[in-house]
Amino acid sequence: MSDTQRPTGASGRLNTSVAHNARVWNYWIGGKDHYEVDQKVGEQVASMFPVIRDVARADREFLGRAVQFLAADLGLRQFLDIGTGLPTLDNTHDIAQRIAPDSRIVYVDNDPIVLVHARSLLTSTPEGVTDYIDADVHNPDSIVRGAADTLDLERPVAVMMLGILNFVLDTDKARDIVRRVMAAVPSGSCLALTHPTTDADLGGEGNVEAMKFWNENATPPITARTREEIASFFDGLDLVTPGLVSCSQWRADSDSAPTLPQFGAVALKP
Repeated sequence: MSDTQRPTGASGRLNTSVAHNARVWNYWIGGKDHYEVDQKVGEQVASMFPVIRDVARADREFLGRAVQFLAADLGLRQFLDIGTGLPTLDNTHDIAQRIAPDSRIVYVDNDPIVLVHARSLLTSTPEGVTDYIDADVHNPDSIVRGAADTLDLERPVAVMMLGILNFVLDTDKARDIVRRVMAAVPSGSCLALTHPTTDADLGGEGNVEAMKFWNENATPPITARTREEIASFFDGLDLVTPGLVSCSQWRADSDSAPTLPQFGAVALKP
C-alpha cells in the first residue's frame, strides 16, 4: 500500500454524532462496530421496515455464494470489491483464498470507520495478495488506477458492487460508474451487484418511508431503484442463471429462501 492508502488518520473523519451506514449495517448483522446513535437509528428503521435485518444478512450471504461461484465455478482469481463495508467473518478474500490461495483482492471504500478497520482486511495467504484503496465510488477512474497496482487488468476481474450504487443518487451517474469500471476489465470479467428496491413484487413498499427517515437522520443518503433501473446496470453483460432476483434467492441452497426487497445478480462480460 502507498502512504496515501494506509488506514491511518481516519479518526479525524469520524463523526460519531450522526448514524452512518457502515456502522448501522454492522449493527443489523449483529456486529459490535457501532455507536449508540447507530443503534437508535437502526432500531427505528427496523421498526418501520422489519425485514431490514433479514436483508442485511441476505446481502452478506449473497456475497459468500457469489464469491464461491466466481472463484470455484468460473475460476476467477482477481477481485475488486467496491464498497467493502466493515470486516466480518468470511470477507471476500477469506472465501476466494480458501478456494484458490493465489487470489488477489483489492478492497475499496472511503468510509472512515471502514478505513480504521482496514488492516484486518489486509491479511492474505502467502500465495495471494490483498490491498485496500481509500476511494469514493463516485470516482471510478481513480479506483481503476489504484486497483491496477495490485490486479492485472489484462486478466479477468470479478467486480463486486454489493449495496454501493444505492448511495449514488443519480441513476445515470450510477450507470456511468458501472460502465467505466467494466470497460477497464477484459472479456471474462464479471460484475456481482446487489441493490435495494421498492418494487412491490419483492415486498419493497416499506422501503419508501424507511429510506425517507434514513435520509433525514443518517448518512450517506440512499435511494432504492426499480427492477428495470437495476437491470440497466448490466447492459452489455450476460446475466448468469438465475438472472436478476431477490439476493436471498440467488443460487440459494434451499428452494424455500424468502423473497426480500434487495435484488442481486452476477453477469459475465462477453
